[in-house]
Amino acid sequence: MSVLEIRDLHVSVGEGSSGDGGAKEILRGVDLTVRSGETHAIMGPNGSGKSTLAYSIAGHPKYTITRGTVTLDGEDVLAMTVDERARAGLFLAMQYPVEVPGVSVSNFLRTAATAVQGEAPKLRTWVKDVRTEMTALEMDQAFAERNVNEGFSGGEKKRHEILQMRLLKPKIAILDETDSGLDVDALRVVSEGVNRSREDSDVGVLLITHYTRILRYIKPDFVHVFVAGRIVEEGGSELADKLENEGYAAYVKGTAEVASA
Repeated sequence: MSVLEIRDLHVSVGEGSSGDGGAKEILRGVDLTVRSGETHAIMGPNGSGKSTLAYSIAGHPKYTITRGTVTLDGEDVLAMTVDERARAGLFLAMQYPVEVPGVSVSNFLRTAATAVQGEAPKLRTWVKDVRTEMTALEMDQAFAERNVNEGFSGGEKKRHEILQMRLLKPKIAILDETDSGLDVDALRVVSEGVNRSREDSDVGVLLITHYTRILRYIKPDFVHVFVAGRIVEEGGSELADKLENEGYAAYVKGTAEVASA
């Protein structure tokens, strides 16, 4: 079993992020544990720091860790380079996947698999696996020869993110608003891909969203309400139903009152 542990994580962005007062603190003490086979939904309003959490774990240079720890199976994630984090078993599906001109999807995927696994996958098996997963995600096989995300629709980009996850088989997958910009059919297909990884790879999932619609397809074991850079309430899937009915207003107001006290 793999375990991602986040303890008292504080993250700042901007000039002066080393602590001289010129930076903006985004995360203000996050504690979270994600284990293999578990699905955790991080839910909160826009601007609450959810994506900052995802990118900080992945190692984005824009964000500076000012306090706290992140470990994967006891290893210090924050001491790892971005590629070392990927090889250790962390995966990030981005909210806005970038285009990579001049690099085909097929070359990108095999290069990524080689980097993560330490050796190139056997070509015959690899081609079969790619075709199988593309079919399951209802992707045209011709996409394999297109440049990464170049000219892709929002739904096609998100399917490609899940295709990467299926083929790279991470220990912990962080999905940053994977549901944004998806129509009903694409949401179903993408969610089914995530669910297959939960079933056959026992991946731990950290699902970041501010809508509950994806949780109709991907059932979370735990729901965490994220407001103003910290977790303010935790519960099971019933908490998502509460948020669907009541929204985040009470949490935002409560956080503001605590801050001003």
